[in-house]
Amino acid sequence: MIDLDEHKLLAGRLLATRSHPYLAGALWAMTIVPTYQVPTMAVDRYWRCYVSPSFVAACSVGELAGAWLHEVGHLLRDHHARADRLWDRSVSGHGSQDPGVVHARQMAGGSWLDAEQPDLERLRMNLAMDCELNDDAQVGDDIALPQGSVRPRTFMLDDGQIFETYLRELPATMVEGHKVWLDCGSGARGGDAPWDLGPGEARPLSSAQAEVIRIRTAEQIKRGQGDTAGHWRRWADEVGRPTLDWSRLLRGAVRVAMGAGAGSGDHTFARPSRRSAALGGTVALPALTKAAPRVAVVIDTSGSVSDSELGAALAETAAVIRAAGGQRVTVYSCDSAVQTVQEVASARDIVLAGGGGTDLEAGMQRALAARPAPDVLVVLTDGHTRWPKTPPRIPVVVGVFGPAPVLDQHGRWRPRRPPEWATAVRIE
Repeated sequence: MIDLDEHKLLAGRLLATRSHPYLAGALWAMTIVPTYQVPTMAVDRYWRCYVSPSFVAACSVGELAGAWLHEVGHLLRDHHARADRLWDRSVSGHGSQDPGVVHARQMAGGSWLDAEQPDLERLRMNLAMDCELNDDAQVGDDIALPQGSVRPRTFMLDDGQIFETYLRELPATMVEGHKVWLDCGSGARGGDAPWDLGPGEARPLSSAQAEVIRIRTAEQIKRGQGDTAGHWRRWADEVGRPTLDWSRLLRGAVRVAMGAGAGSGDHTFARPSRRSAALGGTVALPALTKAAPRVAVVIDTSGSVSDSELGAALAETAAVIRAAGGQRVTVYSCDSAVQTVQEVASARDIVLAGGGGTDLEAGMQRALAARPAPDVLVVLTDGHTRWPKTPPRIPVVVGVFGPAPVLDQHGRWRPRRPPEWATAVRIE
């Protein structure tokens, strides 16, 4: 047994940061946990990085930088949640004709996930994930992937695919001979790992905090900082993409509340009207400005909300901020109580907290009591909450993610449908 060479390990992370500055926030958000239980490096869903001291001793600083880039890739691409969804839908739906289950089965290809061998199948998913991360890895002159790392060409596969596609082409026999390099931990392949510390130790990140990091990283990439690798540009294009036209929704909500002419704005001489040119410049006509509504957003951060749904909520909030016309938007993160209140001008400034039960009524009441009062209230939720019995005095737009409500055997909607006084829209 040898002690962890922390200086060497941190030198590798610093080199990775300098080579990929757009990943700096994500790389330094990971907490180091030394352990001999892992053969190399592994991560969990709480953004802890488990490191073998022997692996650090055997690698160069450049190889450690490559390992850091690889492990943070698993976390940013939300591999653990994607793996768990694929496993749950494919194994539990064996023999089902449900379209979603059939799709999951097709994604697993001819090597259908075997419920009798979960450990082997998790490693096969990990192998496919490594192919996704390493397909066009541009690590730099001083950085290299550790010896033994796999790429799609290792198995004569094409670059540029997602792990679910690679999984179709990788039978279980491919796992043999690669096992020592395969287990990147539960933060990659999903499930649990024997070395996982659980949610209460070693500075764990919540799922909400992780989603904020993903959104911030995607924005860094879109701004073009550094020589961005192709696969990271493709990933960033898919992160934070809203599904709703919030400009239309907010304008419509204000018009309904204030009358058909509301929301059209007012006249100003700060910017001349384009019609002034037709008068030869002899008369200055005012231009019409659009009214920018004050908006409050309540985000459901309860335990029933998945990582992907939090990501969708942040993406929609970013679109709400843009639609608010430059006004700062007040964001409330709420589970059974209000956890954070922030006035923000960008989604990357949002800090979410929660993870407990659900009572968004508390968040809505807090938002409605603010002074000055908002013109529109937006609620983003999976629907598992109670709603105020009395309609608020301002328009409310409810964005619902997750499965559509269905009637249970007692004739009740599960999850609860938004009340009639709210404008309800589904977030795909």
